[in-house]
Amino acid sequence: QVQLVESGGGLVQAGDSLRLSCAASGRTFSTYRMAWIRQAPGKEREFVAAISWSGDNTHYAGSVKGRFTISRDNAKSTAYLQMNSLKPEDTAVYYCAAVDRWATMSPSSTRYDFWGQGTQVTVSS
Repeated sequence: QVQLVESGGGLVQAGDSLRLSCAASGRTFSTYRMAWIRQAPGKEREFVAAISWSGDNTHYAGSVKGRFTISRDNAKSTAYLQMNSLKPEDTAVYYCAAVDRWATMSPSSTRYDFWGQGTQVTVSS
């Protein structure tokens, strides 16, 4: 199993940037595909971005493509989400999530097995 802890959220203005971090512990980090998934008040969880165990493959939701970048450092057991040009509609709790690297799932799936506690991102207009 893996334990995930997010950090880096906060209150920013539209157009600003934030970088979220997800520190993992437990089982070897490189055995997991990682994702960022967000949930706004009153809405369902929404896929944001995912990255393969090696970091070679990434996938983004259309609403964030070109503005957000997912990355990972397996040596540090940490995943990141660089968020640029933030918009008020990006306001949500952002969760880091993990699933076995060989799991069969659609690129935009939110069906991950392990989750962090979430970090709040609030973007004011």
